[in-house]
Amino acid sequence: ILLDAGSTTEALADLLSRRAAVAPSNPADAPELVVITHAVPIAAKLSSAPGIALQILGGRVRGLTQAAVGQSTVEAAHRMRPDIAFIGTNGIHSTFGLSTPDPEEAAVKAAFVHSARRIVVLADSSKLDAETLVQFASLKDLDTLITDNEPSPELAAALTEAGVDVVIA
Repeated sequence: ILLDAGSTTEALADLLSRRAAVAPSNPADAPELVVITHAVPIAAKLSSAPGIALQILGGRVRGLTQAAVGQSTVEAAHRMRPDIAFIGTNGIHSTFGLSTPDPEEAAVKAAFVHSARRIVVLADSSKLDAETLVQFASLKDLDTLITDNEPSPELAAALTEAGVDVVIA
């Protein structure tokens, strides 16, 4: 799997770390989970978790998000083919799609979206119906949205039309 940078994807990393901590006593009984990330906090959480093989994508680390960005990160993402990418976003809008304020982060997120077999967006309800500066994916690029509240009728209709499964968790 691939984990994007962000607070919601970091919460997923916490869950994966706890899952690894209660893994079977015989490591041969559980398959190793390969986790790819460009996020320093996520890498730190998972680096010593049993049962997780961590792959870190390099690049210039952006201080605000503690995520690697830049051409080398984008190129590395294009060489990967994860089964599932868990993507964070600053906005998900019925017509503008997914967006983030930083162009370099948008380029990395777009590379993740185009590289993975399945795209799962993790976004709390404050991101729903929001637009920020740079679009990195359309709703049709997504497979699943996991959020904490029902989307507005307009966004719900657009997600349905795009074939996106919505999970309220």
